[in-house]
Amino acid sequence: QVQLVESGGGLVQAGGSLRLSCTASINIFRFNVMGWYRQAPGKQRELIATITNVDSTNYADSVKGRFTISRDSTKNVIYLQMNGLKAEDTAVYYCNFRNSLRAYWGQGTQVTVSS
Repeated sequence: QVQLVESGGGLVQAGGSLRLSCTASINIFRFNVMGWYRQAPGKQRELIATITNVDSTNYADSVKGRFTISRDSTKNVIYLQMNGLKAEDTAVYYCNFRNSLRAYWGQGTQVTVSS
């Protein structure tokens, strides 16, 4: 059973930074695409950043230029560096790892940005 464990969420003032981590229980080379989603209260879950196993990245327009996704294959972890945080970034953040068979989700970590 694959497990994804997230960490790094918390409360931060607008303009501040946080780094989220998502650690997999197996080698991340077994996944084709890894990414971060978020879900704000009353809204649908949205995809905000992805990284492939060849380090190709994509970002939602809402976070482009402020957030950076990266991975460390030696530690089986992906990161989301979030800079210039805004109140509208407040949400529960989920990591998602996919391969040809299925997708796996982390448990979610709360990010709250105070204005």
